[in-house]
Amino acid sequence: MVKAVNKKTAVTLKAAFAAFGVYFCMYGFRKPFTVASFDELSYFGIDYKVLIAIAQVMGYFISKFLGIKFISELKPEKRIFYLFIFLAVAELALLGFAVIPAPYNILCMFINGIPLGMIWGIVFSYIEGRKTTEIIGLFLCSSFVVSSGFTKSAGKFLMDTFSLSEFWMPFSAGLLFIIPLLILGWMLEKLPQPTEEDILLKNKREPLNKAERKKIIQQFLVPMVCITLLYVSLTVLRDFRDNFNRGIWDNLHIRFSSSVFTLTEIPIAVMVLLILGFMVKIKNNRKAFALYHYLLFGGILTVGFSTFLFESTVISPFLWMVFSGFGMYLCYIPFNGMYFDRMIAAFNIKGNVGFLIYLVDSFGYLGSVLILLYK
Repeated sequence: MVKAVNKKTAVTLKAAFAAFGVYFCMYGFRKPFTVASFDELSYFGIDYKVLIAIAQVMGYFISKFLGIKFISELKPEKRIFYLFIFLAVAELALLGFAVIPAPYNILCMFINGIPLGMIWGIVFSYIEGRKTTEIIGLFLCSSFVVSSGFTKSAGKFLMDTFSLSEFWMPFSAGLLFIIPLLILGWMLEKLPQPTEEDILLKNKREPLNKAERKKIIQQFLVPMVCITLLYVSLTVLRDFRDNFNRGIWDNLHIRFSSSVFTLTEIPIAVMVLLILGFMVKIKNNRKAFALYHYLLFGGILTVGFSTFLFESTVISPFLWMVFSGFGMYLCYIPFNGMYFDRMIAAFNIKGNVGFLIYLVDSFGYLGSVLILLYK
């Protein structure tokens, strides 16, 4: 009995570490460019940084729509192959961004976004449908809270220390993450399949064909529309905060070092982990699914109230970035897997989390693209 418990704990820890690590490393190919300013560069009457941010988000946007089919149909034996191929393509696109002159290299950022948009679905497919999916999923989700700031800090460090140009910095930052990515990807691939107990608690997860996907949409059309509208708002807020983090700090007229991007995100990850971590204790899937809705409401209130306090000069810019980020991620993180993992188990749905994530995510990134184009 003790051996069985220890083995389950070891699998959970290994899965959490590997999933967190792979997605953390993925951000090394995605976000470092956002710390560059590209001052005085503009094309077609639009700021160059806005153009490359739009290009990458457009790639992500297209990837999410492609992923509705690709991720939902992905077979387990093909996961590791596509994981490494997609990340290799993303890094080669960053090389193109470095060597091809602006504005033609904007296309490279578009290409970079397409394979990176598939990584989340591949990684989550390794951990879904398990008794401890919520714990593992929290570590995975916390990676995009911490990694966004860390990879920006890494990019700024490379420019400050080695005098790298803003065009070569994203490719160079990506190189730092290749070896750990290979090791962590191998660890993910070696995870054991869900046990009989996992399947009993959370349902067996299977690939979905077109007819099965259509059936799920018809069955849950109204709630999925409501969820998607909220998720669009959250994705727009998160992407604006990530892509223009440096600009936000600049506009606040505060001196800051490269570490500020990491220092504001670590408290967020810790607070969100503490609150969402206890969800694994709730065995009743319907109760857990209902509780997620209360957490979503609490997160929305936190964003609104902290912004009001900041506008009233009651709290500092640093605290505003922390609390607004906390409220946003308290809502955003469950939608990236755990919410849908409970939904599948609560309503005994045949399918997988990847389909539901990519369905709402595709519209989330559509919102991001529209906001960036408006800007």
